Amino acid sequence: MPHPAPASTLVDLSTRSTLSDYDDIARAIGLRTVFTQVEELPRTGAPAIQRATATAVIRNPWLGTGTDEDLAPEATRVAPLLAKLVTDRLLDALGGAERIEAFGKAAFVGTAGEYEHGGALIHTPYFGNLTREALEGTSILCFVDGIAEPGELVRVPVWHKTAASTRDYYQTVEAHLADAPHPGEIAVIAAASTGPRPFARIGDRTTDPSITSEILKEIVL
Repeated sequence: MPHPAPASTLVDLSTRSTLSDYDDIARAIGLRTVFTQVEELPRTGAPAIQRATATAVIRNPWLGTGTDEDLAPEATRVAPLLAKLVTDRLLDALGGAERIEAFGKAAFVGTAGEYEHGGALIHTPYFGNLTREALEGTSILCFVDGIAEPGELVRVPVWHKTAASTRDYYQTVEAHLADAPHPGEIAVIAAASTGPRPFARIGDRTTDPSITSEILKEIVL
């Protein structure tokens, strides 16, 4: 059976950091763990690119419900808290929104849950809009979601936070889910990068020539 919602308490999270003060949030959403992973990609003649993921692992609020369950009430309650937790950690890890150039999101549901449970948390303005605002972006967040077991290495796609068609920024950021999600959990991830792929050189969609199937008539093999 699903867990009952905790008693409501009105709080203001708009200016509060959740880096150390988040016990009330953890209780409200059944948070088991939250963690950040950071990597650096060196570049000759340019600053290293930093890429990071922030992952929050929570109890699946819809565990045991059927496929006709209305997911909106719990998504509306839980998704903003997840967005706040993960974006606070990305901003801290990468040095602020002004350094972040690309972003993405992901949700992985444990094997006792339903694929749609992850989507209900991240494919909503209660997560996406808050994540975009916190990281000072305007692009739609690219994403991946699915079912996962503990120990998996997952890849989260990211692209430019204000110019999604900028091909140099098409990349994936890896996250190791060493102990998550357990069968009754959901792992929600936000990912970001301070730069493009380290040696990007395949051109850009805005400068590509016009290509149609006509080129197939003159292929040289």
